[in-house]
Amino acid sequence: MKLQQLRYIWEVARHDLNVSATAQSLYTSQPGVSKQIRLLEDELGIEVFARSGKHLTHITPAGEKIIALAGEILNQTQNIKRVANEFSDERKGAMDIATTHTQARYALPKVIHEYIDSYPDVTLHMHQGTPMQIAEMANDGVVDFAIATEALELFGNLVMLPCYMWNRCVVVPKGHPLAQSSKLTLEALAAHPIVTYVFGFTGRSQLDQAFQEAGLDPNVVFTAADSDVIKTYVRLGLGVGIVASMAFDPEQDSDLVALDASHLFEDSCTKIGIRSNTFIRGYMYKFIESFAPHLTKDIVVAAMEATNRQDAEQLFKDIELPRF
Repeated sequence: MKLQQLRYIWEVARHDLNVSATAQSLYTSQPGVSKQIRLLEDELGIEVFARSGKHLTHITPAGEKIIALAGEILNQTQNIKRVANEFSDERKGAMDIATTHTQARYALPKVIHEYIDSYPDVTLHMHQGTPMQIAEMANDGVVDFAIATEALELFGNLVMLPCYMWNRCVVVPKGHPLAQSSKLTLEALAAHPIVTYVFGFTGRSQLDQAFQEAGLDPNVVFTAADSDVIKTYVRLGLGVGIVASMAFDPEQDSDLVALDASHLFEDSCTKIGIRSNTFIRGYMYKFIESFAPHLTKDIVVAAMEATNRQDAEQLFKDIELPRF
């Protein structure tokens, strides 16, 4: 059994059984991947993948367990490399971060700019996607951290570190009737077409819950994953926009009016998700603390060592999270 074979079956599973795409991502040949998988199956005496002719159709029950173990083994090999690198050069390496457009566009630029100045020999790779994609990347060990508001809690293998609280604003063109009201209400908001985030993005669940609890059926006419796209369609007159407050820039969005909506919706919490048993290098601790100053190395270590999610959450119960 070779590590290469374990990586092949792990990557084939991650690429939805597409051997061609797997070979391309690993910079090798499709026949080479297929041959190594067959050799592994012959050695183990079972099939990891069921087949129809030359095509893989699904993962067998035994294959599910083997692939899960392969993922753990591959993760530990990465940890071994990180331990060695930490002792050879603690300020040099690479870091992969998965996040949403809102975090990448509004919350992270200043942090990353200052971080690169302090750690010029650390290469940062940013991956953008939906909260579910982001959480999966962290859970599978594809990235070091996931920074998101939704979906992280769906993966039990992720340690979640709360970073900051935030809420929403309603953006409308100047002269819009809502801009004239003294205090925004859900009823007034529901009377207009709404442009906002797609479901599963940036606190959308709190938004839907607020309307549902008020017995209102909002007319959501357009959804997007990108705050800037939402504001563009508000400018076109498609509807009123509901975005994260951080996504409104008074200078760049001077043609729009932002109306406070924090009294209408529950606060949302942005978190960093890290795969359990991950070896965190020194410069990674520094990045976490630069993004959320209350997440010192000591508290991150304690959260990573907690036996369950409830114990980890207790570490933060007396910490007042900053607001963005």
